[in-house]
Amino acid sequence: MANQGSSTDARRKGGWLPDADSVQTWVEDLRQEVADAGDDAPRHPVIAEFQDLLEHDALVRMQLERMIAEVPDDEEHGPRHVRDLPELLRLLGAVLTTAPEYSQDSMVMTPVQALLDQTTATPSGLAAYRNPTVNAMLAKVLTAWCEHLDSPASLSVLNDSEAGWMSQSAAATIGIDQYQHDPHGEHWGFTSWNDFFTRRFREGQRPVEAPDDDRVVVSPCESTPYALARDVQRTDRFWLKHQPYSLQDMLAGDPAVDELVGGTVYQAYLSATDYHRWHAPVSGTVERAFVVPGTYFSDADTRGAGAAVPQESQGYMAHVAARAVVLIRADAPALGLVAVVFVGMADVSSCVVDEAVTAGRHVTKGQEVGFFQFGGSTVCLVFGPGAIADIAHQALPRDESSTTPLVHVRSRIATAADAPLV
Repeated sequence: MANQGSSTDARRKGGWLPDADSVQTWVEDLRQEVADAGDDAPRHPVIAEFQDLLEHDALVRMQLERMIAEVPDDEEHGPRHVRDLPELLRLLGAVLTTAPEYSQDSMVMTPVQALLDQTTATPSGLAAYRNPTVNAMLAKVLTAWCEHLDSPASLSVLNDSEAGWMSQSAAATIGIDQYQHDPHGEHWGFTSWNDFFTRRFREGQRPVEAPDDDRVVVSPCESTPYALARDVQRTDRFWLKHQPYSLQDMLAGDPAVDELVGGTVYQAYLSATDYHRWHAPVSGTVERAFVVPGTYFSDADTRGAGAAVPQESQGYMAHVAARAVVLIRADAPALGLVAVVFVGMADVSSCVVDEAVTAGRHVTKGQEVGFFQFGGSTVCLVFGPGAIADIAHQALPRDESSTTPLVHVRSRIATAADAPLV
């Protein structure tokens, strides 16, 4: 299946957002829904809390007002998605009781990102989305939306209408026959949108490559190669145009950095309609597993005020976004310590590590270790210096002129060096 979205925008890679015109149409439709509901429509408690924050924190109010005002409003960039703060709150409130609908060519899988998309690269937006107070409030908004996606009410989009996920087109797009589901049951037997989104493959799908060879590293996610970097530094200026990896920041200062300096980082991104569970890339013993709180909509500031066309920021986001880190001491001596970083971007509100993935527990290559609860964006594998002998051809990132193939979860992406690390 080809990935949706050909734009170089990080959120459009993988089909998370369609082209700008389609997003604009979606925003206008949402604006009309809000207008039709009228001023007497009930307000979600988290939106009331957001309003209270704006009334009592002048700095936050100033940053958010300015980021909206700084969005270009001309023929080149198109109309502003959000005109002012009151409208932003009204539109966010409407999103909190909806789930993403299917579209053959213009899906908006991350609706909060669609509303904020134009503001993220404005000067004030760059500052606002790094503001801890703003992030804390956005976390509450996303948590409230996630609660809706966990509820039976979110099943309204699992139907066989043109915009439903049970339509013939949607079923073919996601390859539903590969997944565990009840083909004759209401909503295919799923209990919520998140239950559908985190669906599991059927037995026999995506077998583990070389299960008895500990030197073979497999893909932890169903994902598309994004970047490959060698001789990665302990600290680097990851916010620059080329977004080099900075291990100290990516791993949130964990002592594991000492073993990984000078090593290799492989990064890949997840597509909107694909599988969103995580699997162990190697067999080994878990040394630590933890979730790092982070930003949700912060972009690298390499394009300044080019607000309507945000730059690719996946490398940057691996250092600042909410993420889960799993550190595995590989059974293959040559691999040593392997770090896996599961990064939630944009509307992704939770990175869930499996309860069994704790310090001292042994995991087997291909074993499930967690999932992205609604959404999911990108994953990084970090290897120590000299640990990797070769990268599989399918795992090599392509340039923008080439089609990058989807790498199946649990398929080979690398092979360990022959000699143990010393």
